[in-house]
Parts: sequence; C-alpha cells; structure tokens
Amino acid sequence: MSTPPQPPQQPEPPSGAPAQPSAYPYPNPQSPAPGGPLGFPPAAPAAPSAQSVYAQPTLVGPLVQPPQPQPGNPYAQPGPYPAVGAPPPPTGGRAGRAVLWAAVGAVVASAAWAAGVFLIPAGSDVDLRGYSAPANLCNSTDYASFQSEYAANDSTPTHNSLGDDALDEVLCNLSLKKTGSSYADAYLYVQLDLHKKTDPGPEFTATWKNYSESHSGYDVDTVTGIGDEAYLVSDDTTSSSSSGSLYATLAVRDGWVTYTMSYSAYYSSYSTDKDPPTLDEVSGWLKTDSRATLAELKD
Repeated sequence: MSTPPQPPQQPEPPSGAPAQPSAYPYPNPQSPAPGGPLGFPPAAPAAPSAQSVYAQPTLVGPLVQPPQPQPGNPYAQPGPYPAVGAPPPPTGGRAGRAVLWAAVGAVVASAAWAAGVFLIPAGSDVDLRGYSAPANLCNSTDYASFQSEYAANDSTPTHNSLGDDALDEVLCNLSLKKTGSSYADAYLYVQLDLHKKTDPGPEFTATWKNYSESHSGYDVDTVTGIGDEAYLVSDDTTSSSSSGSLYATLAVRDGWVTYTMSYSAYYSSYSTDKDPPTLDEVSGWLKTDSRATLAELKD
C-alpha cells in the first residue's frame, strides 16, 4: 500500500516570534479542542490524497495546490483565498461548511448587486415634462392674482432648495400684506418637486385625493385643465370678517413633477375695512397663478 503524498511542511517560526493571525474567524477547525469550534464536535482531519486535493486558480500564474494547515503547527496558515467565482475548497466538519456557505453567499450577493446596477438604466423612464428647478423659486412665482387684495410687496421672502440625484426640490414662502399693514395678513407657500428616480403618481393621488379621509374638516375637489391631475384641498372656518381661518392648497402633478401652492389666513387678526377674500376667490387665484407659475418653470 503506497504512502499518500504529504502536504508541504511550513518553516518553524523563529524563537520569540509573535503568534500569527488565523484566517478563520474561530479556532482552527483541525485543532482539537473540547467541544469543537462553535460548540460542534471537532472534525477529524482528513488525510489528503491526490484525488481529493483541489487545485485553485490564483490571480497570476498556473494552477497551484494551496498549502494545508499542519496538525500541531499553529503557524501553518492556509493559502490565498480563491479568485471570485471559483468554487471554494472542500472543508471538513460543520464549521467548515459554515465558511463555505458564507463564501457562496458573498459571491451571490455581489452578482445580484452588479446585475441591479447594470440592468436598470438610470433615468430611463423619467418624465419631467421640460420643467426645471430654479435656485430661487420666489423669483419664478407668479402671484399677480393675490396682489389685487395684497398690494404690498414682501421685501424679504424666504426660499430654499434641495438638489439630489433622486430629487430636485425648491420652495418659497411669501408674506401677503395689504397696503399699510405692518404685519402679514396672509401667507402663500409654493413648492416644486422634480422626481428623478421614482414615479410620484400613485402616492400623489393617494395623498391628495383622499386628504379629507386623513384630515378632519377638509374638503377635496378635483380640478381639471392643470397638469395630469390636480386637487383643491380647503378648510374654511370663517364666520365673519373677524373670526376663523381659511386654508386652501392647489396640488398639481404633471408627469413626474409635483407642485403645490397654498394660501392661509387667520381672520381674527385680519385688519381691513372690507370683508376678507372668500374661499371661491382664493380658489380662483390659486388656479390662475399656478398655471402662470408652471408655465414659467418650463424650459
């Protein structure tokens, strides 16, 4: 009976050399230890044979046989990891199988990630309808209809913007003042969102069409002739010129672009010599000025 070939011997470390790190995340599976690694019984080391030793490809050069750990030699380390895509070398025991499945899982995860990156062209279905997001939305907001009631210009409107691969968002806050008013009599808020990665349609419809279901006291009316879909959401609690409040928002979706123009006024502090605007008046202003602003925001 012929003697099976022995794996190459590793040189003994010099005296006083520090212990070398192990390539395994737990004790060497071939080192006998009570209970074995991870609580499993220790696996008996299998004697290598010419038929059972798999030669693994390396990054450079011909196929070589990876050196095997030597029983009783803590400095003997396994060879380099196989190239991505190569089958992992056979290992013994449950702990060895855990290493094998971890390696397979890593390769599968890497392949799935790569497929996701290359099979989904970025921006292939984006529908922005020619809109662009200005750096200062206040400069592009047309609110001429409201100025018939609020003639004083807001000298310090506030604006903000967000630019990202997935979303461009700009907004503007305007204080509406009647001539001679020291403080704002009402407020106008405008926001434009350019969705560049996802279609906002389903969520936009769910949010605004059903607004009255999630917000008590609000009314929702469908508006035609502006974008692909639009909704007027309002809450009118006014009972006279000196009490209550009026809130109204026109929400518009045009392709993957969403837009809102919102009006709010608290009539308890409304200083005027005539009745404040009604909901019908404010609704008409929102529609007229939104059409004009959206036209301004198209390239």
